[in-house]
Amino acid sequence: MPTARKNQISLVDTKYYHCISRCVRRAFLCGEDKLTGKSYEHRREWVEEKLLALAMVFCIDICAYAVMSNHTHIVLYVDDKKANRLSDKAIVIRWHKLFKGNWLTQKFIDGNELTPSELIMLSSIIDMYRERLASVSWFMRVLNEDIARRANKEDDCTGRFWEGRFKSQALLDEAALAACMAYVDLNPIRAKIACTPETSDFTSIKKRIEHAQHGKQPKNLLRFAGNPRQNMSKGLPFELKYYIELVELTGRCIRADKRGHIIDEQPILSRLQIEPENWLKLTTRFTKVFHGAVGRQQAMTEYCSHLQKQRRPNLTNCERLLG
Repeated sequence: MPTARKNQISLVDTKYYHCISRCVRRAFLCGEDKLTGKSYEHRREWVEEKLLALAMVFCIDICAYAVMSNHTHIVLYVDDKKANRLSDKAIVIRWHKLFKGNWLTQKFIDGNELTPSELIMLSSIIDMYRERLASVSWFMRVLNEDIARRANKEDDCTGRFWEGRFKSQALLDEAALAACMAYVDLNPIRAKIACTPETSDFTSIKKRIEHAQHGKQPKNLLRFAGNPRQNMSKGLPFELKYYIELVELTGRCIRADKRGHIIDEQPILSRLQIEPENWLKLTTRFTKVFHGAVGRQQAMTEYCSHLQKQRRPNLTNCERLLG
């Protein structure tokens, strides 16, 4: 039986999660069908646009993504502190960007006076909205339902577009986060549909490189904030420059027709204490090696304890590859 989503999400242990959605029967419903020659490539753009738009509404940031021909990879950061910090009005305004709400929330936004009983009802509704805006399940639900409706309308059909459930993995420490992000960003290169990170369409690494060329970071992706330190601002705990270099080097190693190597002194690998040969395994076989939460022993133990899990999945592989 699939594990309930509430038994996979533990914000006490980590706010980073890797989510995977696949088209039904793994059909090429977002790419080019080589059997019929029909192209659905434009749907990948739908996914990317919707994904980046949702990041501006939900209290969830996007760390990495890759929209492939029949599946998507997304690494998310849940900013529950932001959700709790937003005013009631801000929460309702955000929710109304996704849904119409109801007569009570519309009355509240219009500035009409509410009765004591209506205020009690409104408070309960806003609490629900606040929780949903920091929910990985709701984020993926809104994303996938919108794409499914558009695709079914275009095909003039009904039925499922995505498999019933998306898969999620908790990324419990920096090593797991870095490896998973690189794995996601290198999907097109691994699938041999792109030669370099900067030509990998519909990926976060391409968008980051495009902005980096102008000395900027994209506003709709979680920014790189540098190495961990006291009073660190919100952001990924790596240097953007080193991460892009690491993805480039790794991509060269993955491609069979290009020579390449991982430099032992590469800053991210050195700090995270990941051996270069293990890094290649992580960035080429992440979802095959790990089925569930990923992290070193202490982080895995605490995560399983908080979710009252008796078994620690992936522990052997985590110890072998992450150290």
